[in-house]
Formats: sequence, structure tokens, C-alpha cells
Amino acid sequence: MKIRTLIAGSFALLMAALPLQAAGPNVIYTSAPGTNSSKIWIEGTANVIHTTWYVKGITIAGMIEVGPGFPAEPGQAVTPGKMDVQATNVFIRVRNLKSVEKDGRLYSDHMDNVMYEHLKADTYPMITYRLTELTLKEAPKAKDAPYVFDSTGMLTVGGVTKSISMPVNILPLEGNKLKITGSPRIKMSDYKVGPVELAVAGVGIKSGDEVKLDFEWTVRQRALPRPAASK
Repeated sequence: MKIRTLIAGSFALLMAALPLQAAGPNVIYTSAPGTNSSKIWIEGTANVIHTTWYVKGITIAGMIEVGPGFPAEPGQAVTPGKMDVQATNVFIRVRNLKSVEKDGRLYSDHMDNVMYEHLKADTYPMITYRLTELTLKEAPKAKDAPYVFDSTGMLTVGGVTKSISMPVNILPLEGNKLKITGSPRIKMSDYKVGPVELAVAGVGIKSGDEVKLDFEWTVRQRALPRPAASK
């Protein structure tokens, strides 16, 4: 009798666990359309005191694939730890980046061309990123606050690929959207990108090695295909 009870109990536990193991298929998010769906802001320095230069972009393309348990809803309960997430084909077109003033006004076509030359835009027209690991560090303290992650990925600039780690915030939005933000610091010499050197009003200006990149990327859940109509 005890053996039968043990077998029955074990079977019940197994059946109860099956739905958890098959919690659902992965969900794919792609870049949301619209002029405000993504923003890139790059800020660097130069050897002249109080000289700061700025670059902006408005397009990040690509996709991110998340597995079961990923916090896709505001205020969703989730346990901190490694997430089942993949991101592929995330890229920025180099020639979509523009030099700007601090207030965002376009600065100089000449500076744009110098930047494209240093980034080897003719040979490597894309800056690409591939996520390799995403770990939830802490759940939000409020429903409208983002989830805080630590991330590791591979960034390719000018044909050179390096591992990069950075904190990432992900905020679920209405309409099955996610807003992904981050602010990594990058040394251009790691990607074999030399400093920009210019003469302005007889003064030699040389850009610094480290740049700060702020990005905001909004993605939208890809619609599931409609079932075929029955004949």
C-alpha cells in the first residue's frame, strides 16, 4: 500500500512539474517603428581644456529573443539570476551617426566624414552587438521602475570584436514593448580606432580615447502568425 501511495505521489509531482518545464515558447522582440523608438548619444573629450564633442544617432535595428520567465510585464514577479535571453543582429549604421552640438543641432559634415573614415565605414558599415549573457541583478522597487541587469556581449567596431560588460535597465511598456537603456564607456583604441586630430583656429585638437555611449532602444513583441483559415 505504501509503495502504491509513493508511486502515485511521485506521478502526481511529475505531472505538476511538466507545465513548468514547458512554460511556453520563446518570444521575439524587434525594433519598434517610429522616430522616438531608439536614441544613441556619444560623448567624448579632447586635449584642449573644456572641449567636448558629441555624436548622435536615432536608429538601432535588430531583435532580442527571451525565454520563459523573462519580466515582460510591469511589476512582474521574477527571481534574480541568469535570464534565458538571446540578442542577434543588433546593429547601428555608421553613416547614421552625426556630429552635433550639445543641444543636438547638427555640427559639421566635415566632422562626420572624418568620423566615418576613422570608423572604416566604407569597409565596415555597421557597428554590431551580440548579447551573450544577461543576469537580473534586482527587481524594481516600483511598478513603473525598470528591471536592473548585468550584461555581457560582443561589440564589433571597425571590424574588431571585443567583449563588453555593462549594466542594462529594461522597462516593460504597454503594447508589448520593452525599453532597453545603458551607458557603457568604451576605449576606441581597443577597437584600433585612432584619435581624431584637427586644427581649429590654429589650435591642434586631438580627441580622447575613452567615450561614453548612452543608448535607448525600444523593441516590440513580434506578432504571432495567424492560423490558416479552415477550408
